Amino acid sequence: MIEVPDRLQAGSPYPLGASFDGLGVNFAVFSANADSIDLCLFDPSGRRQIACLPLPEWTDEVWHGYLPGAKPGLLYGFRAHGRYEPENGHRFNPNKLLLDPYAKMLSGSVRWTDALHSYRVRSSRKDLSFDRRDSAAAMPKAVVTSDAFDWTGDVRPNTPWTETVIYEAHVKGLTQLLDDVPVTERGTYAALAHPKVIAHLQHIGATAIELLPIHAFVQDRRLQEAGLTNYWGYNTLSFFAPEQRYLADDGDELRIAIRRLHAAGIEVILDVVFNHTAEGSELGPTFNLRGLDNATYYRLVEGEPRYCVNDTGTGNTLDLSHPRVLQMVADSLRHWATSYRVDGFRFDLGVTLGRDGNNGFDPRSGFFDVLRQDPVLNGLKLISEPWDIGPGGYQLGNHPPGFAEWNDKFRDATRQFWRGDAGMRPEFARRIAGSADLFDRRARRPWASLNFVTAHDGQPLRDVVSYEEKNNWANQEENRDGHSENYNCNWGAEGPTDDPAIEEIRNRVSRSMLTTLFASLGTPMLLGGDEFGRSQQGNDNAYCQDNEISWFDWEKVDSEQGRALSDFVRRLTDMRRNYPLIRANNFLHGDVEVAEGILDIDWFDERGEHLSADDWHNEQGRALVMRRAHRLADGSIEAVTLLMNGSGETLDFRLPPPAELLRMLVIDSADPQAPESEVGDVIKVEDRAIKVVVGTGKID
Repeated sequence: MIEVPDRLQAGSPYPLGASFDGLGVNFAVFSANADSIDLCLFDPSGRRQIACLPLPEWTDEVWHGYLPGAKPGLLYGFRAHGRYEPENGHRFNPNKLLLDPYAKMLSGSVRWTDALHSYRVRSSRKDLSFDRRDSAAAMPKAVVTSDAFDWTGDVRPNTPWTETVIYEAHVKGLTQLLDDVPVTERGTYAALAHPKVIAHLQHIGATAIELLPIHAFVQDRRLQEAGLTNYWGYNTLSFFAPEQRYLADDGDELRIAIRRLHAAGIEVILDVVFNHTAEGSELGPTFNLRGLDNATYYRLVEGEPRYCVNDTGTGNTLDLSHPRVLQMVADSLRHWATSYRVDGFRFDLGVTLGRDGNNGFDPRSGFFDVLRQDPVLNGLKLISEPWDIGPGGYQLGNHPPGFAEWNDKFRDATRQFWRGDAGMRPEFARRIAGSADLFDRRARRPWASLNFVTAHDGQPLRDVVSYEEKNNWANQEENRDGHSENYNCNWGAEGPTDDPAIEEIRNRVSRSMLTTLFASLGTPMLLGGDEFGRSQQGNDNAYCQDNEISWFDWEKVDSEQGRALSDFVRRLTDMRRNYPLIRANNFLHGDVEVAEGILDIDWFDERGEHLSADDWHNEQGRALVMRRAHRLADGSIEAVTLLMNGSGETLDFRLPPPAELLRMLVIDSADPQAPESEVGDVIKVEDRAIKVVVGTGKID
């Protein structure tokens, strides 16, 4: 046990958090409005407070102190003294133990009790009342750490954006049912890089795995009381500490997993949540930021600072227009980029991060400027979810250069076209051509359009073709949550069926949407499990389903049907890799002639004739041909032609000229095992199917 002095030494205001120097530990925490802050030390169990010492210095609004003799493993927290004036935005309450915002590791978890609130929950005055109960017993404690992991020899894959294929997955769900993994490691960081997982990712051609949130997060009280779980993890408690539930032990298993994935050529991208925290609205609990400096960390309603701005739909919104809050976010990103060597970030509700205080979205906001100039971060993959629920919250295409954006317009147009909706040709054409109408500005490239057909937020692909109604009853919200319009079609039966005709069309439409994803300009993101037909039983909002609804069924991966679909996905990623034209690095507008009569991109109908203005506006037109072409180094022409039949009947497609090209069928969504073969001028394309033809040859 450490010998605790009567008072702390002055220490340093930088770096923030707890820093071990070999002789002791420096503690530094920001608060502009606190009157004083205490450092509280706990025994190894975290149950008994052994000391509480004031941080002796306040420099540049950072409270700091130094504890000689302290070592990694020490458990601690803070208590902040100051005004409790909710009507003025201040909520200081020294009875509440506060987690260090810069804690690199946590011990214990939140144990729900009313004492976690700074006010008396059952008081008629609500949050204007004051609660004097100590919350320490219900709070996790921060742990002093020392980053000593040896990354020598680790090489980031640095996969170019144009060659990137992202695989979205959940740490636990990916391996919880994988029998090859030891029972104690299933669903943990240790299993992320299991040889079978890596082999599967390599087989389907994924170059990056994007993990749902692994920042330490809180289990919602409402869900726990209902016997449910915050499975997805969008409820951040600590921006620097990994979620403990995914640890098989207290070692470096996450770093080891990332290193092994890197060795296999696979990048790791983290889904991060900086738009809000687990403290919720003004009626929420006090875990850290609210108690340290509510008026600084959160955006408050102008003129009514008692209330939180709720542009996120979760109760609160971080104020990234404040330099110290922005610093915390940037420090967190650099921590994960250097201490864990992750390769990129996907920003949940990215529009919120680009809001300038209580003003609207600004692509020149401090958040974007900091990331774009930061030498550590600007070379990583940066992806934004380009919307929130605040004013002007839909900002697809309006982010600055250097960012990719989730393109929900691609998702919707792809689903609607293959469902057979009327009038979809123009919109579908824009999306599969890279969404230049949205992204071709400020020298951005097609990879900025992050294309997806499905994501964690919604139904997996198998359910998109099997359910027309959402089935969220397991969430205990009377099926009112989730999305009401998913552009689904069940093709004749709701849910599972033994009808072979329905199964055949479902499988074909699934393959057609996957082919669309990988044959389009932009960066493809595959939802984990879609490659073998994973189902969530129709649930389109499985955020609270930590069970078989969400977990991967690896028996299905190894089944004949699962292997067949995975092999087809492998053919698609091979196609994308083998024909660079499919993943062109520049937008194509049909204004460049690569040979006489051959444009860089062109559009035709099933007769091989150019689409007229009337054809484009024909709402009954459900056939579309897109041809992309370029000149190879030897002077020959290469053309990739997509023949897409969104109608309900087989059509004869005539390939557009020139006939001099040697044309090879490389993908047929109606026949996933069709070998590459030479084809003539006329090709039959089955209903709801797509064929990809590559033509090469010399043209004088």
